[in-house]
Amino acid sequence: MVTKLACGQAKENCSAIAGTGSNSTSETLKATEHAAHAGADSILLVDPYYNGPSSLEIRREYVSPVAKGYPDLQVIPYVIPGRSGTKLLPEDLGILHQEFLNVRTVKEATGDLENMARTREICGDDFWILSGDDDITFQMMSDDRIQASGVISVISNVVPAAVSKFTKAMNDGDTDEADALHTALKPLFGMVGVISEQETPFGPTQVKARNPLPVKSLMNILGMPAGPCRQPLGKMNRSGLDQVLENARTVQSNNPELFSPIERFFGVDINSRLSDDSVLADLAY
Repeated sequence: MVTKLACGQAKENCSAIAGTGSNSTSETLKATEHAAHAGADSILLVDPYYNGPSSLEIRREYVSPVAKGYPDLQVIPYVIPGRSGTKLLPEDLGILHQEFLNVRTVKEATGDLENMARTREICGDDFWILSGDDDITFQMMSDDRIQASGVISVISNVVPAAVSKFTKAMNDGDTDEADALHTALKPLFGMVGVISEQETPFGPTQVKARNPLPVKSLMNILGMPAGPCRQPLGKMNRSGLDQVLENARTVQSNNPELFSPIERFFGVDINSRLSDDSVLADLAY
């Protein structure tokens, strides 16, 4: 239902990328069929998580069957070893790019600039590398060895116009505009993952709130109806939520134009919400 609604909204306005990846090729093929019927332009295939196939297996038993079965869809491998526990290597990505006309993009979330440079070396100039980490998009796009084209962004759920302008400025070589937007967005990029501490009867422990929890918390603070996360993700602790709140206040103080579309669309007052502690009542343990 979500895929169908999103593709319908995107039609004639922008391209729609449907996430159909899983750790089962048969399930991925079923999801891809659904995405194709829903009108998706591309599909995103996260590396198969938990069962840990090799890069060779990812190429032969996962990406290849999907690319071959759906030649009219662009297939975007999503390489994120920190979440999946496995990794499609640049060498196998290069083979896929040679074999299939519809494999010409990767969402790169390894955090490894050398891996990205190797991908560019193997796959050539006609291949798109998209950042999967907002906080290093600037580095990926400005590094001549990588030449990333843009980002599949988390924080664009909050400030899509600003992220779009930032990547356009980078691609256009507008250094002043890109630098200014990067500085403005930096506090938001930094909250995709938030690390704080909690006290327990046995001493303090670290709490790492990972995407999407901090960003959904931010959206709810700002008055965007993001709703809760799906369990077992729950809520942030108050210390982590305070970091999100402080970063949002920094953006509102220095670059209020980033949040102004939210005010107009959702009919909210950002300054009031950022100073109203009751807004946080249900967002933290």
